[in-house]
Amino acid sequence: MAVTVKEITLWRREIDNRPGMLSQVLEPLAGSAADLQVVMAYRYPGDETRGAVELFPVSGKKVTAAAQAAGLSPAGIPALLIEGPNQAGVGFDTTKAIAAAGINLAFLVAQVIGSKFSSVYGFDSEADRQKAVSVLKKRASKI
Repeated sequence: MAVTVKEITLWRREIDNRPGMLSQVLEPLAGSAADLQVVMAYRYPGDETRGAVELFPVSGKKVTAAAQAAGLSPAGIPALLIEGPNQAGVGFDTTKAIAAAGINLAFLVAQVIGSKFSSVYGFDSEADRQKAVSVLKKRASKI
């Protein structure tokens, strides 16, 4: 299995930090048979009353309508989804390559399931994302 580097659009909604808000956001998507690969939900540091939900992918008329009904919209955060076979040091390898190119990360969410890793990288600008695509696609051939 090869490492893939894919530009993605996260969909986002700010929420009140209270029980049931995440399920409320996800309900219309579940009803539309959305097959989500990424769901992130978190509180804002320093504000225990507010948070956000971000997810991917949102595509097709039915899923897009469901996402909009849930109050979600494209986040405008330049992001990449990187997936591939897991091996020791892959996170270090990719973040070192990004740093060496002078690119700052806005965020990173990564996980391993079985023998596969999946990471979402967020960037400060579209220019940084494009630069990271180039760097990571070159690096992916060595992973």
